[in-house]
Amino acid sequence: MPYRAYYLDSEGQLRRPLTEAEIGQAYASRQGLLWVDVFDSRPEDGEFLEKTFAFHHLAVEDCLTTRLHAPKIDDFGEYVFIIVHGVDHTAESDVVETTELAIFLGPTFVVSSHNLPLFSIDSVRSLVEDDGRPMRRGADFLAHALIDALIDNVLPTIDRMEEMAEVVQEEALATPQQRTLGAILRLKRSTLRIHRVMAPQREMMNRLARGEFPIIKEEAFIFYRDIYDHLVRISDLNQIIRDEADSALTTYLSSVGIQQNETMKVLSAVASIFLPLGLIAGVYGMNFRNMPELEQDWAYFVVVGFMAAAMAGAVWWFWRLGWIRFRRGGRTAGNRSSAVDPEAFLPYDQTEPGGEPGP
Repeated sequence: MPYRAYYLDSEGQLRRPLTEAEIGQAYASRQGLLWVDVFDSRPEDGEFLEKTFAFHHLAVEDCLTTRLHAPKIDDFGEYVFIIVHGVDHTAESDVVETTELAIFLGPTFVVSSHNLPLFSIDSVRSLVEDDGRPMRRGADFLAHALIDALIDNVLPTIDRMEEMAEVVQEEALATPQQRTLGAILRLKRSTLRIHRVMAPQREMMNRLARGEFPIIKEEAFIFYRDIYDHLVRISDLNQIIRDEADSALTTYLSSVGIQQNETMKVLSAVASIFLPLGLIAGVYGMNFRNMPELEQDWAYFVVVGFMAAAMAGAVWWFWRLGWIRFRRGGRTAGNRSSAVDPEAFLPYDQTEPGGEPGP
């Protein structure tokens, strides 16, 4: 069974590693604090947990299956079974993946189980191996340390998602491409996955912080309330990112629509310019004998000149409508100066005392 076990006895001595027999003895003594971290759970692990700790088989089954479960708290009287979720930083995916941590919390023991490597567990384990500090205040504080580290590891992912939201908003407005749409959709899926697991956990931490479970001591309430505050912050930031993704999607669709309209406008202008030319060429391309001007020496030049005049007139008219623009000195002809004064956005420390922008 892949596991790590630590036992802080009643005299404050940290013992590690422990065999399965020593784990059973430490649990049966009902003294000190025992922490068993099971990773890469296997069927034989379930037998050990049921036989040694007498855990309910339904709770053990939740630990063994690789399928993700919803966050929850089950009170079994002598212990509390908790499932919390965090971000899977080991997943190679463009969309945020979540993973779960199962915790059996009793008066003198904490058993944690997870099927994937968790950096949060490693950080708590390092502290325990250094001086046993997370275990010296009791099982409820050790469980708090595990959950708090798991939730705090979500914030770096939220920060990266926020940066991504800013980038896709700029790309959606400036250069909307197919990859921009894919990035927006991935961002929306990531926010949805985080919302699905973080929203239920707020109520869970609220229950742990208001004294619903006797295993949680009163002095630990404020620490679980701190986790609740972190979850509220994560949920708020995630909702902001979700709104930004929706705004970026709307901007992308609008930009694509504007580009299509501009393309259709150019195609319509080109077709309108050559339409009278095609009409004239069609008329004089008919095989009729009684067309007197065809026998005149000046007829060809008159027809070509009329076609050129028609083309020039159509181009001039579309230019007046703003459908066609000509470059002049690197700028587009017909462009009006911006109605927004750039100097109006200077920070206050760049303005003169009179309110005028500084040099």
